[in-house]
Amino acid sequence: MGGRTHVFTKAMGEMLVNQLKADMPLVISCPTIITSTYMEPFPGWVEVVRTIDSIAVGYGKGKLTCFLCDPNGVIDVIPADMVVNSIIVSMAAHAGRQLPIDDAIYHVGSSLGNPVRYSNLTEYGYDYFSKHPWINKDGKAVMVGKLTLLTSMASFRRYMGLRYLLLLKGLEVANAAFCRSFQGTYHDMNRKISLVMRLVELYRPYLFFKGVFNDLNSEKLRSAMKVKTSEADIFYFDPKCINWDDYFTRIHLAGVVKYVFK
Repeated sequence: MGGRTHVFTKAMGEMLVNQLKADMPLVISCPTIITSTYMEPFPGWVEVVRTIDSIAVGYGKGKLTCFLCDPNGVIDVIPADMVVNSIIVSMAAHAGRQLPIDDAIYHVGSSLGNPVRYSNLTEYGYDYFSKHPWINKDGKAVMVGKLTLLTSMASFRRYMGLRYLLLLKGLEVANAAFCRSFQGTYHDMNRKISLVMRLVELYRPYLFFKGVFNDLNSEKLRSAMKVKTSEADIFYFDPKCINWDDYFTRIHLAGVVKYVFK
């Protein structure tokens, strides 16, 4: 319920703010998954491990060999500098009452205008890390293979059952037979498997999400900016200008390795 509770309470907060704002100009910005910068202050800057980057870290370090998702599903991402630019432009537009008050909620994402699919991400990751393998603490290059995509909960449960749950059951029997000699190992393995199962249940609605987000208001904002200012190129936030292949393989993954990998 955690992920759905998060989404629900955000919606409640937006409705409450909208009711209490009175005559104050209000802008609600709803960015999707925020990734490293596209151009400013420089390409590829990222500060912390975010949801999508944890996959890159695990895969690049050779620890992630499979992933649960719909390969044709759209993962809605947007670079951080585009999010910042959209907020600045929307604030300026509504402070000057240049746009209708009803258009004050802006979805800032790429799923409608320039979608990225999970299958694309796996290709980008393999392309980058096979050419630029991560060097571990021992000075050895970590060579990666293509991710195994588990396309349903049934396939995920089969994978976990064959790879881990059978081993866990065997360890439980051995632990009982040898006077709990493997108690620590059993509890550690059981804890890790339970955590994985909980995380999968938490993120399942997103991994198999079929929708896209309508960014019509953001498109109106971009159009208004082009008409009313000569600084449209400075405050860019149109995802349609992004070549995702180039962005992920040349900018984003390189930035994640440089600023996030430890």
